[in-house]
Amino acid sequence: MAIVRSAGTEILRCHSFAEVDSTLQVLIMGEQHHIYTVLSIICHAESMQAPGNFIHCYLNGYDSKAGATDEAFTIFKQDMSTQETFVFNDKFSFNGFEPTDFAGPMDNATKQNAIADQGGVAQDLRIYTDNAADDVDVMITFIDQNNA
Repeated sequence: MAIVRSAGTEILRCHSFAEVDSTLQVLIMGEQHHIYTVLSIICHAESMQAPGNFIHCYLNGYDSKAGATDEAFTIFKQDMSTQETFVFNDKFSFNGFEPTDFAGPMDNATKQNAIADQGGVAQDLRIYTDNAADDVDVMITFIDQNNA
């Protein structure tokens, strides 16, 4: 049975990524008028090029203070060793798209509404490791609210 993804729906989603390394991996690709609530990200290091190499997760999006697009916001940076598992289960939400650009900072309701209206470019959640020889399996579970 196909999952309905029309306006007004809310879907529980999960994605799995094998062998994440230093090549940037997008975990969630933002869509306009969607809100994503991340429930958990599980990272298991099958192997690491060196003990203590880091796995980095960040949101690529909009800085409402400076009014700047395409900014990297660190969600976590975790050192990993071979056969170690890290579970990030702090909940957070983000919009699928940036607002139509405005001069920062966000200091009035019009600018706050521009963020909610999502008229700019796509935001996404990304992950990568320190070295090309790292091998980390990643699973993410999130809620996708479609408000289109």
